[in-house]
Amino acid sequence: MQVILKFISLIGLLLTVVPSFLVFSGAIELSFHKTLMFIGTVLWFGTAPFWMNKKEQPES
Repeated sequence: MQVILKFISLIGLLLTVVPSFLVFSGAIELSFHKTLMFIGTVLWFGTAPFWMNKKEQPES
């Protein structure tokens, strides 16, 4: 379960960083940038608290 949460968190983090570079290079419009940033922020803050600062437990 934690692996899935970490993967979704990574996608959210990438969606908050990559669009800025795409706007800077002229690949996407500012309005689409804002949409991607919003989705990334929701994904990151919706999933990261469930796995950060928790010790990994061995699966039994």
